Amino acid sequence: MDSTTDAHIAGQAPELSRSLEAIRSEFPGLLEGEVRLDGAAGTLVPTAVIDAVSDALRFSMANVHGEFAASRHSTETVLTARRALADLLGGDPDGVVLGPNMTTLTFRIADTLSTSWRQGDEVVVTSLDHDANVRPWVLAAQRAGAMVRWAEFDTETGELPVAAFDGLIGDRTRLVALTAASNAIGTKPDVRAISDRAHEAGALTYVDGVHATSHGPIDIAALGADFYACSSYKLFGPHTGAVIADPWLLQALRPAKLAPAPNQVPDRFERGTPAFELLAGVSAAIDWLAGLTDAPGARRERVLGALRAIERHLASLLDRALTGLADIPGVRTLGAADRRTSTISFVIDGHPPAEIARRLAEQHIAVWAGDNYAYELMRRFGLSDGGGAIRASIVLYNTREDVDRLLEGVAAIAR
Repeated sequence: MDSTTDAHIAGQAPELSRSLEAIRSEFPGLLEGEVRLDGAAGTLVPTAVIDAVSDALRFSMANVHGEFAASRHSTETVLTARRALADLLGGDPDGVVLGPNMTTLTFRIADTLSTSWRQGDEVVVTSLDHDANVRPWVLAAQRAGAMVRWAEFDTETGELPVAAFDGLIGDRTRLVALTAASNAIGTKPDVRAISDRAHEAGALTYVDGVHATSHGPIDIAALGADFYACSSYKLFGPHTGAVIADPWLLQALRPAKLAPAPNQVPDRFERGTPAFELLAGVSAAIDWLAGLTDAPGARRERVLGALRAIERHLASLLDRALTGLADIPGVRTLGAADRRTSTISFVIDGHPPAEIARRLAEQHIAVWAGDNYAYELMRRFGLSDGGGAIRASIVLYNTREDVDRLLEGVAAIAR
C-alpha cells in the first residue's frame, strides 16, 4: 500500500470469507495442473462475471435511453458500472468515463487536454511507466509544440523517488503522467507527493492505475490524481477500461465527438455504443470482490476490506518468490523497491527470455517474456535488444505451490 494513503484507507486487514481453495474453484480457467503467473497481462474471471456477461447478452442488448424494457435495462447497466467503479476507486460516478481499454481512453484524454497546450509548454512522463501512459502524451506534446521532460527511475533499486522530479516541474508544466505501480517490476511511487508538486505548479496529474488497482486499496483523492485510469480485466473482470476524474474537471474539457452524441459529462467522452455485456461484467467483478470478506458496511468499505486481505496474501507470496529467486545462481531480478506489488521481472544468465518462457510453458507454468510494453523501462535496464525479461505476476488465486513450481522450473533452467 502506498504510505500516503494510509490515513484514508488503512485498517486491520480482514480475513477472506472463504478458503483460497474455494476461491480458486470459482475460476473455470484455472485448469488442473496449470500455474497461472500471467495475471499482470489479464486475470482470469470467476463464474459470477461469466454469468453476468452471459445474462446481459441474453437480455439487455438494446441501446440506451429508449422507452422499452431492454433499453432501460441497458441504461441501468451503464449507470451501475459507473457506480461500481466509483466504489472501487473512491470517486464520483458522474466522473467515470467508460471505454474499450485504458490505452484508447488515454489517447482520447491526451488529445483533448493538448488542444490548450502551446509552444513552450511542458509535459512530464516517466521511464517507469507502461507505454500507454507515455506515448499518448509524447505524441500530443509533439503536435502542440510542447516539450517532454523525463523523470527517470533508479535502475539499482527500481524506485522512482520524488527527487527524480526535481527541476522537471515548473510554471510551464501542464501535465505529469505517472504510474501508481509498475506493470513490469511492481514499484509503487509516492503518487501523492508527486501530485502535490504538480498541483503546486498548476499542473494536472494523470495516473495509470491499471496494475495497481488489483493489488491493494485505492483512494484517488488520497493519491491526488486528477485522472486515474484502470482496466477491469486486470481485476477479475472483462476487457474494458475506465478513467475517473472529478466531474467539474471533465466539464471544462471539450473532446472531439459526433454532433448528435451526448453533451453531458461523462457521456461526451465515450464514443459509440458501449459494450453493455462487458459493463455488466465490470459490476459483477466489483461485487464479487466486495463479497470476499465479511467486512460490514457499504460496498466501498467491503471492497477496501477485500483488497486489504488480498494485499496481505500477495505480500507473503511475493516474499517467498523473491527469496527463492535470490537463492538461484545466475538469476537477477529487476528492481528492489520497498513499496511494490507482487510482480517480478527477472533474467537468467545465458538464457533468452523467450526460451525461458517456452521451457516454463512446457512445465505448464505461464509467464510472459519481453518488454511487456514497459518500453522505456527495459531500455533503461539495457534489455531492449536482448528480448526484455521474464515477468511472473502473482494475483489472488495464486498459491505457495504455484510459487514453488516457478522456483523449481527456474532453478532447472539456470543449472
